[in-house]
Amino acid sequence: MAKSFITVTQSAQEYLLDLLAKQDNEGMGVRIFVERPGTPHAECCMAYCSRGEEEPTDTKLELEGFNAFIDGASIPFLEDAVIDYAKDRMGGQLTFRAPKSKVPQIDDNATVEQKVNYILYSEINPQLASHGGNVQLIGLVEDDTVAVLKFGGGCQGCGMVDVTLKEGIEKTLLEKVPQLKRVTDETDHSVTENAYFK
Repeated sequence: MAKSFITVTQSAQEYLLDLLAKQDNEGMGVRIFVERPGTPHAECCMAYCSRGEEEPTDTKLELEGFNAFIDGASIPFLEDAVIDYAKDRMGGQLTFRAPKSKVPQIDDNATVEQKVNYILYSEINPQLASHGGNVQLIGLVEDDTVAVLKFGGGCQGCGMVDVTLKEGIEKTLLEKVPQLKRVTDETDHSVTENAYFK
């Protein structure tokens, strides 16, 4: 199953095996995961993984001379991913291409955060883009019932932000994500629980 969603080329496997050999840690492999998956800020990551450090939900991918452990939650975002190593004059470079890492994935088991991000990036931001604006989720507070958003681009400093937030964005999010009770902008100081977002 693992090989169908991610490809680690022969040259990348040789490069990684060489790196792992230098760590002098018997049985060490790598762990592959996506930080902030399904958002425009998604980053594909790889870290050393000593024996026993893998998570129970990881999928094990047996490569030549070592194992790669794929984070279970990252699997949908790593579909069609390719890890390659290309030699060049400076030595070489490991590249990690994951075309679906920034694409929101949504199903019945999705978290409130995943649902909110999906609606922001698939429905709300395309509308705001026509005005040169965008909005992103900063975080969820009050037991995931309040979404704290940040406006950017043309929305920043626009006098219509409050109207857009209340009449458009909040209405859409509350309708589509029933767990939410309220949507606020990061400048709303009445939400003290998220003061660290400032």
